[in-house]
Amino acid sequence: MKKILTLLAILIIIVLPACQAPAQVVETDQVSTEAYPLEVSAEATPVEVVTEAYPFEESGQISNETEQVTIDYAQNFTLEYRDGYKLLTVTNPWSGATKPMVYALVPREAEIDADLRDAVVVPTPISSFVALSTTYLSFLEQIDELDSLVAVDSADYTFNAQVRAWVEEGTIATVGSGSTIDVERLIELEPDLIMTSASGLTEWDSHPMLAQAGLPVVINSDYLEQDPLGRAEWSKFIAAFYDKEAEAAQIFDTIVERYQAAKALTEGKTDRVTVLINTAYEGAWYLPGGESFAAILLRDAGAEYLWDDLEGSGAMPIDFEIVVERAKDADYWVNVGFANDLAGLAAMDSRYANFSAFKEGRVFNNNARITEMGGTDYYESGVANPDVLLMDLIAIFYPDLAGEHQLFYYQALQ
Repeated sequence: MKKILTLLAILIIIVLPACQAPAQVVETDQVSTEAYPLEVSAEATPVEVVTEAYPFEESGQISNETEQVTIDYAQNFTLEYRDGYKLLTVTNPWSGATKPMVYALVPREAEIDADLRDAVVVPTPISSFVALSTTYLSFLEQIDELDSLVAVDSADYTFNAQVRAWVEEGTIATVGSGSTIDVERLIELEPDLIMTSASGLTEWDSHPMLAQAGLPVVINSDYLEQDPLGRAEWSKFIAAFYDKEAEAAQIFDTIVERYQAAKALTEGKTDRVTVLINTAYEGAWYLPGGESFAAILLRDAGAEYLWDDLEGSGAMPIDFEIVVERAKDADYWVNVGFANDLAGLAAMDSRYANFSAFKEGRVFNNNARITEMGGTDYYESGVANPDVLLMDLIAIFYPDLAGEHQLFYYQALQ
């Protein structure tokens, strides 16, 4: 029981950003299955071309010039261009980690005269990839590498229709995760790279078993990023293993431009709407701190998050009665768990019907794109598209500022 409670606490604190939780089944025939457009704008900031420090091409031969990218928003990884190789460092592999994870990305056939004893060496570019989190899938799509996928942990809560089809056809394998991961199947697959997140709890993590088996496993801690753009910048982390970080950077620059343009729409607002988030769990309302991913999005959308004064980025349990006292007259209520309509929300707790946002029909959930099994695209491609998340919120709070934007990840509860 203690282990179960510990896991629940961890999941609540990180707001389930790296995995999918079961959700109530809804009809999907009216939900768009088209991916949000990610065209690269002609006006995007060009990637700087550097002629030093990374002289090898894929063949291991000397190159005259190579595009280098910088990491501008993400706090949990760095990318360095060394003499003949790239060095990726995950500075905070999991909450409470005491040392970083270092990966040396070395061109195949290249001979590197460097001391790489503290780094995991990964020959690049990779051509086969195992994703143990759905958040990586959209980043693979951005650089046109989704077809390099050879296995996933499970397709049960995956939104991406192509990946689900491949699993059903047997084109890609499912290998599980945590302590039950199918190591033997992964050894048979011989992937170039296995990417996973970690919690620091041995009974829940996959990477110790994979590393012990000699498999090429890499830790991705995108879920620890609180800045929406910082989380999206992990596209460069994944792309670096394909030697496509310059392509990822160009796409990311476009996303940054759109995000900043959306944020600017509300910067002059003085009469900001008030917003409540989440629902209660076993009598307590777990509310994210003012430095959290959710709070930053709400603030950038021009809203007054009613618990913006909570310190930190983790979730804090607040008594139901205290929430009622502060938020009963909130203008809007978003991210209401498994509720698909107002009746379903009231069925969870009859007291919800007393909130003004409920009475006035201003409740919105982030489950507009969901599979019959409960795979929610908000937790999948939303990580890669923070500009769309932001525009959805602006369209909810200030529809007159949103132009022709149509809700993509959110829907109003009826």
